[in-house]
Parts: sequence; structure tokens; C-alpha cells
Amino acid sequence: MADNLIFRLPPTFETAEQERQHRKQRLAAALRIFGWFGFEEGIAGHITARDPELTDHFWVNPFGVAFSHARVSDLILVNESGETVEGRYPANPSAFAIHSQIHQARPDVIAAAHSHSIYGRALSTLGDLIEPITQDACAFYEDHSVFDDYNGPVFDVDEGKRIAAALGGSKAVILANHGLLTVGESVDAAVWWFIAMERSAQAQLVAKAVGKVKQIPPEHAQVAHGLTGNSLTGWLNFQPLYDRIVRREPDLLD
Repeated sequence: MADNLIFRLPPTFETAEQERQHRKQRLAAALRIFGWFGFEEGIAGHITARDPELTDHFWVNPFGVAFSHARVSDLILVNESGETVEGRYPANPSAFAIHSQIHQARPDVIAAAHSHSIYGRALSTLGDLIEPITQDACAFYEDHSVFDDYNGPVFDVDEGKRIAAALGGSKAVILANHGLLTVGESVDAAVWWFIAMERSAQAQLVAKAVGKVKQIPPEHAQVAHGLTGNSLTGWLNFQPLYDRIVRREPDLLD
């Protein structure tokens, strides 16, 4: 057996600046990946990454810039008042209203992802959770919720507080008549959870359109959740996507 096998693990950093640059690179790549997967809907959608030093500030995609064009140098740093303190663009008001409250309520959350993806939007109209009907869906078993109170586009931090409360300690929340929102202990995990949740929503909608679905028994769903729904698994699943987008579009690191 080879003694030099490579198993990737989340990196560690000697300085806050190194960690900040890493998070920004991951964030720019995540935005490109969202564009690649077709999660873009005009100016809607945002991904945030908490700053490792100014922990009440977060980095976010610039308002009005296409996901598929985002670069590290385009990212903006937003403070606790919603002001851009670094960067050339304003913040999306909805991004601040929602993400500021999630980051405030959940110190463990490094990143949060939200967009108006088509299957997430479709599922959000039904009031249903992601059901444990596939192994992949079990990543969300008893680990997400529904915010069932649509009041229009979110511009008020009080609405953001209620979304954060609905999220609770889980990794995701379905925003009724709106879409999906996921969080993670890394940018990598938060973005992978969004992709996985969108695909699980698609599988669930397709399966239910065909016929009656068979759910995985709770005891097996719990085991699958432990294996597929942990932070390291989320991080690992993002790595091939990161490798592909950086090789294909290296300008995102500019």
C-alpha cells in the first residue's frame, strides 16, 4: 500500500491576512460556480464570508455584478451598519438584512449562501422540507427548517432576525415563496450545502411528479446524515468544483 496518499484537509493559517485571502478566493470561486450552475437571477442572490479579524464584518459579492464575472478584487467588505468599508461597490440591501443577522446569531457560521435557484424556488412554494428519499438528501435530515412567512423582498434587519431564528442551529432554511439559504463553517461547506440542497429539491420534485416516493427509515437517515452532513464532508465535496473553476477561469483570483 502506498505510504504517500494525499487526503485533503481544510487549511490552517499563520495570520489573519492569509485566512482573509483564502476566504476571498473561495468566495469569488463560489460566485463563479453559482453562475456556472445557473443560480443567477438578475441582481438577486448573495454569498457572504465572515472576515477572520473583523468578525462583525463580512465579505460579499458586489451589488449588480454578475456571479460569473466576480473576481477577488471585486468583493466588498461590509460593516455592522451595512456600509462598504472596502471595495468599489455598494452592498445589496437584502444581503445585509439577511446575512448580518445570521452572522450575528451564529458565531460558528463563516459563510452563508442564498440565491433564487429554480428548484429551490419551486420547493419553497410547497411548504415542504427536503425529505430523506436519497442518500444525498440525508445531509439535511433533521438539519434544516422552513421560514414560512413571506412578506416581500427582505430589506429590514428585523426580517433578517426572524430568518436567523428560523434557521436556528441548522445548516439550511427554506424561505417560503423565495428560495434556499445555507450556512457553513467554511465558504466551501456553505456553498456545497446550497448545491446539494438545490439538487435534492430537484430530485424530490421529479420523484413526486412521477409517483409515490419511499423514504429512508429514520435510523438509517440519521446514520447517513452523520456521514454526508458533517462540515468536513461539505468542505471535501467543494474541492473538485474549486479545482475545476480555477483551472477553467483563473482570472477569478485577480
